[in-house]
Amino acid sequence: MTHRFVPFAAPLAAPLAAALLLAGCSLVPDFALPDPPVPAAWPDGPAYRSPPTPSSSMAVSATAPAGADPARSADAIGWREVMRDPKLQKLIETALANNRDLRVAMLNVQSAEADYRAQRGDLFPTISGSGSASWSRVPAATTSAGSALGKTAGVESRSYSAGIGFTSYELDLFGRVRSLTEQAFEQYLGYDETRRSTQISLVAQVATGYLTLLADRSLLELTRQTLDSQNASYQLTRKSFDAGNATELTLRQAQTSVDSARANLALYTRQVAQDENALALLLGQPLPPEIAAGASLDAQSVLTDLPAGLPSSVLLRRPDVMAAEHNLRAANANIGAARAAFFPSLTLTARAGTAAAGIQSLFAPGSSNWSFAPSLSIPIFSAGVNEANLDLAKVRKDIQVATYEKTVQTAFREVADALAARSTYDDQIAAQQSLVDAYARSYQLSEMRFRSGADNYLTTLDAQRSLYSAQQTLISLKAARLENLVTLYKVLGGGWQ
Repeated sequence: MTHRFVPFAAPLAAPLAAALLLAGCSLVPDFALPDPPVPAAWPDGPAYRSPPTPSSSMAVSATAPAGADPARSADAIGWREVMRDPKLQKLIETALANNRDLRVAMLNVQSAEADYRAQRGDLFPTISGSGSASWSRVPAATTSAGSALGKTAGVESRSYSAGIGFTSYELDLFGRVRSLTEQAFEQYLGYDETRRSTQISLVAQVATGYLTLLADRSLLELTRQTLDSQNASYQLTRKSFDAGNATELTLRQAQTSVDSARANLALYTRQVAQDENALALLLGQPLPPEIAAGASLDAQSVLTDLPAGLPSSVLLRRPDVMAAEHNLRAANANIGAARAAFFPSLTLTARAGTAAAGIQSLFAPGSSNWSFAPSLSIPIFSAGVNEANLDLAKVRKDIQVATYEKTVQTAFREVADALAARSTYDDQIAAQQSLVDAYARSYQLSEMRFRSGADNYLTTLDAQRSLYSAQQTLISLKAARLENLVTLYKVLGGGWQ
């Protein structure tokens, strides 16, 4: 026997098409990005190399016309172009592959993307197929024909059914579901910008940690040299004291200098070990052996300076600023969902299939069945819940507006500080180098006068301490200048590729 298949999905086509076509308006407010609450140009004054010019003032605007950025954007400059030291590049590559904070940021992006896809699925009906079979037996006495069948007989029945359908699909007449979908999408984009910000920060942290390690190693080596020199002076002074040519006061003064250097040696030994531990945490694994002999701070290949001329739009392309913008857009979309709660909602439930008493006749002619059940809900009284939710959505948007503006202000301040530091460190280092040279000559002359008996040892001790302190400051300034270049790369939203 041949059975004709009845396309039981056909009755669903009309209500499903209507559901997709009637999805109507959106109640999301028109979005306008706030004007950045910062000056139109970077600060001008003695701390900066030169007054701002039209090519380098980097005025901040919410929109930048196409082709208005002749200079290369800072966020297009990859970190490998800024940090030229091969050992530093190797450290950064290791950190990007193993750092747990960056890994969490990437997983947060994946989580937000999955949330967005799940929310987007509510725009479409969830269609599922079903099939069922049932067998039953009841005593004949409980049926209307029981007397005819006898008291001990029973009535058996079987039924089979198959079908497809959807349940409680919300027809998005006023854009509530689409507003929530837009909100989820903007939140996903915000997490992606946060991940990019974490990546840029990680590059800067590794570079800063590496420079700190180099600086502390330089201070440790300087302290060793100073301790050796002071030990030699102490031994000479002790011989003079034993020979009766020096007082005990001179001997003890020489000893204080040695003990101070020994204490600093322990200090910098500890700091170097802690710097290595901090770097290992950023890398997510122990330091590679070749880092044991790092580059010098004076090496010209450690870092390359960023260009002076930067476009105005680079500030608004910082990942943290863009993340704040996406969060603001998400809050704006949520207002549309809150507004839709004041309007009726229409949900659809539909099913089409077949049913028969025998499985062999399940798809026979005349076995089809279907149902379509729209449901309309009209809000009448909610005790102020809908109004409160709308007010809450508006307040949250205002919070995001303030957060966005504060993020732009913070970005402006960070860049201005970095530019001021870049413009003044060179002069400070040059002056400090001259001071070190002067103290070195002063120490040399005072030691010669002490050995000739023309002066006491206190003058020599003061000159030695001044030289050591000036040398420490010079090393710290060199490290601070290089770290400022790293900071400038970071606060300008430097390239992360």
